[in-house]
Amino acid sequence: MKRRQFTAGSIIVPGIVAVSWPAWGFDLSETDAAAGVRAALEKGAASAVGLLGRQDGFLGNPKVRIPLPGFLEDAAKLLRATGQGRRVDELVTAMNRAAEAAVPEAKPLLVNAVKSMSVEDARKIISGGDDSVTQFFAGKTRLPLSEKFLPIVTRATQKVSLAAKYNAVAGKAMGLGLVSKEEANVEQYVTGKALDGLYLMIGEEERKIRQNPAAAGSAILKKVFGALK
Repeated sequence: MKRRQFTAGSIIVPGIVAVSWPAWGFDLSETDAAAGVRAALEKGAASAVGLLGRQDGFLGNPKVRIPLPGFLEDAAKLLRATGQGRRVDELVTAMNRAAEAAVPEAKPLLVNAVKSMSVEDARKIISGGDDSVTQFFAGKTRLPLSEKFLPIVTRATQKVSLAAKYNAVAGKAMGLGLVSKEEANVEQYVTGKALDGLYLMIGEEERKIRQNPAAAGSAILKKVFGALK
């Protein structure tokens, strides 16, 4: 394969429009660069799903633990003060368990998104900011994953009687303009937070690879991300 010194100019990839790459200053083919990004994202996605899609993956991780929406915190304090704290805890636990149950369903869609990544997608991720990976996955998978997660989350939250009361109270609060539409339904709220947590953890896993590609255990990752260090 012909190798090129990347410059700030455009390179022509067969079957793909001209892609403008940053001036990295190292000898690496565009094919290797894209393959490195795909490997990094697939590894990051698998790691994130493994971390979150198990017991306490959400509940035990303060970075992604799903809390009650802010408008319910005062109500929760009142319930605790009247000896009903256990019911509040049950709802919070059910919300996080629902997210943990839903996340494994994300892996096939995440992998497909990575496999269908274009060279232009790879360029944006390598040269993008800290949220470039999050933006890529959210753009490609948020809608279909929402549809996959929602019934799983619904089944889990329906087991807790307080969930129905949440929806009743939140619906009234939305009518008064106190909460957003996304927070007015516990199933929709948990689904959104589960996806936020998933994308956050994928981004964190990918950043680990950028920071220490040699530890990733992959020759292509070491080659691509090692060259960027």
